[in-house]
Amino acid sequence: MSYSYNSTYGAATGAMAIYYIIMLALTVLLLVSLWKIFVKAGKPGWAAIVPFYNFYCLFEISFGNGWLFLLIFVPCVNVVMQIIAYVKLAQAFGKSGGFAVGVIFLPYIFLPILAFDGSQYYGPA
Repeated sequence: MSYSYNSTYGAATGAMAIYYIIMLALTVLLLVSLWKIFVKAGKPGWAAIVPFYNFYCLFEISFGNGWLFLLIFVPCVNVVMQIIAYVKLAQAFGKSGGFAVGVIFLPYIFLPILAFDGSQYYGPA
C-alpha cells in the first residue's frame, strides 16, 4: 500500500476550504438576520456589524437597557446573560418559550426565522 503525503495534504486542504466556505456562509446568514432583526426593532441595520455596539443594541431590544451588555464581560455571568437576552428577544417579538429555546440552541435556524417571518417588535417584556 502506497501512502502519498501530497495527496493527503491536498485532501485536508480541500476539506478545510469547504469548512471555511460553510462557516463564512453561516456567518453571513447570521449577520443578515441580525440586520433584519435590528431594522424590525427600529435600530439601524448597520449596528449588526459593529463590534460591541451590536451587543448594546441587542440588549436594548431585549431588556430596554443597552448598558446591561457590560455584564457579558463578567466570567460565568456572560453565559447566563446571553441566554436571558435570547429569551427576552423572543418575547420582544411575541414568540413563545419554545422559540426562545430554539434561538438558544439553534441560532442558525431560529434567528433567520425571526428575521424573515411576519412577526412584529412589541418591545421588552
